[in-house]
Amino acid sequence: MKTLKIKQHKFKPFAIILTCLTLSFGFYGCEEEEIEDEGIALPVLTLKEEPAAISYKYLGSIEGVENVQIRPQVEGILEEIYVDEGQYVNKGDALFKINSQPYMEDLKNALANVDLEKAKLKKAQTEIDRLKPLIENEVISPVRMETTIADYEVAQSSLAKAEAEAANMRINMAFTTIKAPVDGLMGRIPKSIGNVVKKSDETPLTVLSNVHEIYVYFSMSESDYLYFERMKKDSTSKKMNPDVKLVLADGSVYDKVGTIDANSGQINRSTGSITLRAHFENPDTLLRTGNTGKILMEQIYPNALLVPQSATTSIQNKRFIYVLNEDNTVSREEITIEGRSGNDYIVSGDILKENDRIVTAGLDKLSEGVLVKPLEQGQLLTQN
Repeated sequence: MKTLKIKQHKFKPFAIILTCLTLSFGFYGCEEEEIEDEGIALPVLTLKEEPAAISYKYLGSIEGVENVQIRPQVEGILEEIYVDEGQYVNKGDALFKINSQPYMEDLKNALANVDLEKAKLKKAQTEIDRLKPLIENEVISPVRMETTIADYEVAQSSLAKAEAEAANMRINMAFTTIKAPVDGLMGRIPKSIGNVVKKSDETPLTVLSNVHEIYVYFSMSESDYLYFERMKKDSTSKKMNPDVKLVLADGSVYDKVGTIDANSGQINRSTGSITLRAHFENPDTLLRTGNTGKILMEQIYPNALLVPQSATTSIQNKRFIYVLNEDNTVSREEITIEGRSGNDYIVSGDILKENDRIVTAGLDKLSEGVLVKPLEQGQLLTQN
């Protein structure tokens, strides 16, 4: 019997296939054929520089740009409520009516006092007119005229006081009809017709909110605030987006962008945070005072290298990827992650550059120097 010898290859993997010929009367002979091993078939990604953003979220509370507490300026029985909760009203619209009868009587009394003081003033003027010719003809002493003029001036002052009191009564009378000071939406109305309302009441009659524009108040840590302030002035490619977004309570993103237009100016010593305010347009009045949401701030990277999170592996709090060399063997490289953009990591440093190839799946099959057969996305779908 003929002995078969199989070649051994130390460096480059080959598959050995034996082709044997047989005849009808028995075994005749074999010859060997060498086929190069292409490696493990795994998907790869060619890195490209592309725009990306890192998102930062902060819990915020929403308020209308104008939130006016409606309080009575006079006390009395609530006689009429002209509006309903949640109703939109215009500036100057009547909202509530307080019983005006007591204030009407006060006004009548004040007007009567005005008429009385006018009569006294007229009397004093008449006395001055009567004494003038007598003094000119030296019938009476000039001292008498000085006394009369003093009485006239007292009458003038009394009239001015009475007119001021009447004006005050008119103001109180006008306050019995409570009108909207701004455009906005009516809040809850805790009082009902027949209740006594006072200026000293702790609870307002309602709160009127102008929500065509809204403010979102949110807080961030001192370190975040310093970082963002520096990023505004950073001359590198990564910049803070001046526009902010609002994530609503249902998880959707509000369709209008806003801007941060104010901050509290002080760091809260007890919490180590600072409060900021973002301004948004709200033309459809979708957002109301009391809503909550999350402010979404973004740091923009115009040219970032993105690595899928699934293409990385973690070892002792370090992140590694497998990079394909020119001969399709892999090298394990540690990467520095600057942030997340969706399902990708933004990678910094000199380890990776554009057009590098990395393995995106099957990392558990790899080790340093393993040969890989690169599969593009279309090839991967065909094989599956």
